[in-house]
Amino acid sequence: MKTPILFATLFAATFVAAQEVPQFPSPQKEHEWLQQFAGDWETHSKAMMGPDQPEIKCEGAIHSRMLGGFWIVSEMKSEAMGMAMNGVQTIGYDAKKKKYVGTWVDSMSDHMWRYEGSVDESGKILTLEAEGPNFMKPGEMSKFQDIYEFKSKDHIAISSTMQGEDGKWITFMTGEARRKK
Repeated sequence: MKTPILFATLFAATFVAAQEVPQFPSPQKEHEWLQQFAGDWETHSKAMMGPDQPEIKCEGAIHSRMLGGFWIVSEMKSEAMGMAMNGVQTIGYDAKKKKYVGTWVDSMSDHMWRYEGSVDESGKILTLEAEGPNFMKPGEMSKFQDIYEFKSKDHIAISSTMQGEDGKWITFMTGEARRKK
């Protein structure tokens, strides 16, 4: 008679163990660093699309929010040369790779940018690298960097660079984001 009770006890213990909630990771200090992006920002930038091209000015807005303590999700709206552009950027931290990772998609391109990068020793500059279409040489891909420097909690200097054929980085966009009060 003890066998059915023993079997029932083992079955119940196995069932309860199988129902335990899996252990999920907790946000790390690198994820917490991303929280400073959260909020609403006004942006002003200028870009050069080629050496003989006129400067393009762009005004916009960014709404950034944390997703589960691990990701910053930024929705961007801007206008340049009379055209509207919307984009969505994600940035997180991959603890296995020990790198910041992310994506960028926008309403003007069919390319999904995939980022990897790091924060410098000062803790103020995030550099994200990606490969994408070379806008000066259609059909070719190049390496790019997006660089975010926190000048203060309410001011970010932003620049974008592209690696030239000689290996040097060419800055083609500079701007700033200022937190809306």
